[in-house]
Amino acid sequence: MFDFIGDIHGHADKLRELLEKMGYTEKEDGYSHPTRKAFFLGDYIDRGPKILDTLSIVRRMSESGHAMAIMGNHEYNALMFHYPEKEGGHLRKHLIKNIIQHYETLRQFQNKQEEYEDYLDWFLKLPLFYETEQFRAVHACWDNGHIAFLRSRLENSCLYDELIYEAVVVDSAIFIAIEDTLKGKELHMPDGMHFTDKEGHHRHEYRIKWWEDIEKATYKSISIEDIKHLPETPIQAHLMGNGTHYGEQEKPVFFGHYWLKYNNHPTFFRDNICCLDFSVAKHGHLGAYRFDGEQKLDIQKLILV
Repeated sequence: MFDFIGDIHGHADKLRELLEKMGYTEKEDGYSHPTRKAFFLGDYIDRGPKILDTLSIVRRMSESGHAMAIMGNHEYNALMFHYPEKEGGHLRKHLIKNIIQHYETLRQFQNKQEEYEDYLDWFLKLPLFYETEQFRAVHACWDNGHIAFLRSRLENSCLYDELIYEAVVVDSAIFIAIEDTLKGKELHMPDGMHFTDKEGHHRHEYRIKWWEDIEKATYKSISIEDIKHLPETPIQAHLMGNGTHYGEQEKPVFFGHYWLKYNNHPTFFRDNICCLDFSVAKHGHLGAYRFDGEQKLDIQKLILV
């Protein structure tokens, strides 16, 4: 019996409120529940006001057996931002936009370099995905082909130094598998179109519903984001890629990442597809799903604070 929890991004007060709402109590070894475990879906750092507190809660619960935690793209980016490049610089370039993304994390770890590096070591121990007979969990995208490939390359579903250096080779198999798994699938917009994302960047690619059959979709229907000027026309074949969609009969999959907007009548994309990122870092909500093994998800089991 797991309580899946979406992206926290340093909002420790909301996390405490959510855990306590679900019956968790704080003890010496962290928050715990008499009969349940929390399952954190990644993105613990960046943006929010209490990043160290958030990391402490998640790590203590995980290491004491009261929770499980997987890696998000922000933890992955932090590792790449820290790892030195062999030719000089770092694997994730210290460009202005990347520095801004990590700024709150770096600021809150000021004068705590050893503690910061200890958490980076912990990030490296976070699996990229998790699966049981009843469910799957990943930060952004469960592509069966990518997961099978990553199982063959990772160590206990986790990264390691040598593989991190291999994963920066753009368009390599490991680069694509990790990018899609932690950041989701994207599609080129037609005819040179672009949109402005939440951080003010102009983008020519947009996030798509990887669980849908792209061959039956339009540019607009496959978009996760509400991009009003996308056309309702079929997607050009050469843009489709080789991935497969997530079938309706597959086990429930839980993930975060996509900055959903909460409304008064929340719904799931499908009854085996559960996104739990409700934009807490943009004045939204922190969300959880209380899973008891059901193969058809129940919207009444969604908890928001």
